[in-house]
Amino acid sequence: MRNQPPTSLSGLLRALALVCALALCLPGSGLAQQGEGAPAEPESSDVRRPKPDYQDIERIRFLTDSDYPPFNYYDEEGALTGFNVDLARAVCDELIVECDVVPLDWAELVPTLKRNEADAVIASIRPNKQTLEELDFTESYYHTPARFIMRKGEFEEVSQQELEGKKIGVVANSAHQAFLGDFFRESEIVPFDRATKAMQALKEGEVDVMFGDGISLMFWVNGTSSQNCCAFLGGPFTESRYFGEGVGIAVLRGNRKMRQVLDYGLARVRASGRYEELLRRYFPFSVL
Repeated sequence: MRNQPPTSLSGLLRALALVCALALCLPGSGLAQQGEGAPAEPESSDVRRPKPDYQDIERIRFLTDSDYPPFNYYDEEGALTGFNVDLARAVCDELIVECDVVPLDWAELVPTLKRNEADAVIASIRPNKQTLEELDFTESYYHTPARFIMRKGEFEEVSQQELEGKKIGVVANSAHQAFLGDFFRESEIVPFDRATKAMQALKEGEVDVMFGDGISLMFWVNGTSSQNCCAFLGGPFTESRYFGEGVGIAVLRGNRKMRQVLDYGLARVRASGRYEELLRRYFPFSVL
């Protein structure tokens, strides 16, 4: 989930990512833990959702950005694609309406929506106190977990005891740092101003592990810049108090009708099997 533009990932067109809605635990933390398994979408009401009246809607105008693969990006032929893009088109197909998906710079997404030049934004915007002042969101269609990574073979599990006294790299002033401060108080928390600096510090042995956004870490672990140094440690963390309730499609605050129509469309996409098809296409491996 995003609340600011990502570092450019244009060379990683088919990188892996994590889409899950699993809970996990730390010993003594009160959080629940589950073992490994296939990616899972958030629980949602099914196609029995009442059909809203949208006869007056002939076209839905979606906005997205183009630099957050595998969610939205330009492919090798210069075509806009990605999980978010294809999901928007699938929703339109189920609703039997025309569909526009227009890429803009991240900073222009919400202002353009507020000018009524679009109907919805499907760009992995994170619902938080700031965005909820201007936007409403559909039900979540994916969650982004937090993850630990380590240099290969250095640790066997994630626990407060295992990481006691160890240096944990993390982005400064992030939800991930707040989580560590609450549950890994016996570890040495080492903040960095950028995730890439924390990743480099892990690779060079300046920190023992790193904790951060699972999608960004997946890109790095499986990309060339990591030089195959590192691997995930333990399972995914999705504690909503720190990492949110998941990502939905954003509409202008108060646009109840469009939100209901999109929720109905998402339910239809799930019921049709298209959602699972898109998951397999863009997230082909389970690494929970």
